[in-house]
Amino acid sequence: MGNRRRLPLELLVFVVGMATLGSEIAVARLIAPFFGDSTIVWANTIAVVLVALSIGYWFGGRLADRHPHLQGLCLLVLASSVLLAVVPIVAQPLLSLSVDAFDDVSVGGFAGSLFGVLALVSIPVLMLGAVSPWAIRLKLERVEDSGETAGRMYAISTVGSLIGTFSASLLLIPLVGTQRTFLVYAIALAGVAALGLGRRWLLAPLAVGALLLVPVGVVKASGDGTVVHEAETIYQYARVVQYADGRRQLELNEGQAIHSIWRRDTVLTGNYWDGHLTLPFTVRDTPPEKVAMLGVAGGTVARAYAKYFPDTIIDAVEIDGELFDIGRRWFGLEDRPELRVHADDARPFLRKTRERYDFIFLDTYRQPYIPFYLATKEFFELARARLAPGGAVIINVGHPENSPRLEQVLTATMGAAFEHVVRDAVTGTNTLLMGSTVAPSRERLQAAALKLPPELRRVALADAKRLEGPLPGGEVYTDDRAPVEWLVDKSLIDYAEGDR
Repeated sequence: MGNRRRLPLELLVFVVGMATLGSEIAVARLIAPFFGDSTIVWANTIAVVLVALSIGYWFGGRLADRHPHLQGLCLLVLASSVLLAVVPIVAQPLLSLSVDAFDDVSVGGFAGSLFGVLALVSIPVLMLGAVSPWAIRLKLERVEDSGETAGRMYAISTVGSLIGTFSASLLLIPLVGTQRTFLVYAIALAGVAALGLGRRWLLAPLAVGALLLVPVGVVKASGDGTVVHEAETIYQYARVVQYADGRRQLELNEGQAIHSIWRRDTVLTGNYWDGHLTLPFTVRDTPPEKVAMLGVAGGTVARAYAKYFPDTIIDAVEIDGELFDIGRRWFGLEDRPELRVHADDARPFLRKTRERYDFIFLDTYRQPYIPFYLATKEFFELARARLAPGGAVIINVGHPENSPRLEQVLTATMGAAFEHVVRDAVTGTNTLLMGSTVAPSRERLQAAALKLPPELRRVALADAKRLEGPLPGGEVYTDDRAPVEWLVDKSLIDYAEGDR
């Protein structure tokens, strides 16, 4: 009875519920730099947690009948806190192994992320699931009160889960980062367990807390570059990598693609970003007057427009407003009257705006996560409705090399909203697709190139040479059915198999 007075069981199940759901949110963020945050990844995370909890409920009931004492329960909670505390420490090698399977064994993002979640949190979550039935067994004094006791304890645990969900997503991850979010919940578990075990166990939460002194490491290796900035925003993990030649690159989440690039002596990149400067001249003879850029990242294209077409009014839309700050600090994004920044999601922004644009640029597709609602016929119809007469939509399609499925689907879907679709295969992994209401002309682009600065002229002539009609095949995606996650996953599997 002394232990019970020291530790109200209601407090124990509350903290356990908080740590369980908080850890679920945190582990999804922890694996996002490796596998993205698609519905497939979230399905794996939720499924693993639910299965682990279910086994834990059964396991906890058996333990409660065999060991109906508080000390055993608290030792279980303390052990789970230690396992949670080491999750961010072992995440790098485990997730790297998972990525190796993803790349080399061709298991795909589904199986790769499933392995990662299983390896990281299935055991500690199973142990936490055992707490509620064990605590109910200890709390129960009369059989007649069993229903009320069980209901009250599970209600308290659920409230704790709610607090854990919001504290992780809205408070801890933005303020202290994903890795230390795990440590905060581990310390809370160790602290509440120590209350039930006695004063000599109070060093346990201090020992777990000592891991806070370990510097937060880089989530993924950066190759030959140096990580000069990294941040956990409310939406994603972001980092800036600088190389020996002075070049800077912005990487988000999975780090498999470069989202912005900066060089000191030029705004041109030698990559697909440059095409946004030149492809508009396939349907018009003058620079665009007003552009909507959906998915700005660090502002590579906006910076180039500021140099070559400074009079163009740009609505720069980026769901993660913190990327604007990164762009200003590291990628030369300058505040100017012609640049209007909007921290908003692309499709809601288009739905709300009453502006009419000469061009809409979309650069929000990133492997392995593509927002399905930006890849449907309804989205492209909305984009067309926001165009001025003669306007066009240009999208960047990143895809595995020699894997055309994603481009075929997006071509067919864009073609359901536009009379004309052309492609510019800039690299083996990036294709620009343009949907327009007037027929694009290679000759018009070549003629316009003669009036452009020499360095931009070379880009325009190269684009004109590559410009061709759309790839055949592909189904039209709609808001009701757009299985883009499975499409990308299969494309990556096929790509990996081709490399073997």
